[in-house]
Amino acid sequence: MSSSTRYLLDTNILLRLSNPVLEQYALCHQAVSRLRLQGCLLHYTLQNVAEFWNVSTRPVARNGHGLSCAVASLALSDLEGFMTLLPDDARVYAVWRELVTEHDIRGVQVHDAKLAAAMLVHDVGHILTFNGADFARYPKVEAAHPRILAS
Repeated sequence: MSSSTRYLLDTNILLRLSNPVLEQYALCHQAVSRLRLQGCLLHYTLQNVAEFWNVSTRPVARNGHGLSCAVASLALSDLEGFMTLLPDDARVYAVWRELVTEHDIRGVQVHDAKLAAAMLVHDVGHILTFNGADFARYPKVEAAHPRILAS
């Protein structure tokens, strides 16, 4: 893996990285540490951080983490410190529009299509995720499970 290899970190990775009490925290931490040691460039999108904020601040009783906005903001700042934002723009919208039409995307899968669109526009070929099957339909997007990188 070259130092120019670029990864998007999926929201499920960001959520685990920010919460050491979660079962898969160590696995995600090891995988991201390995990518960073190898010189890989790590990225996130507005879609990721909006989903991160949603789950982080949602009450535990509603399957969230129950954090205050202040604590969620600190956690997000920590994550932003070692990643680069992939900006949304008209090109991302155009590619997203093509993807959802071409692949007959419905329901919640539109969010993954938006991540794939940002990756394609910004030439990010890999995504670190627990849900690799969600990205299998996109030929230029390679999903990696943290287990593969942590070992």
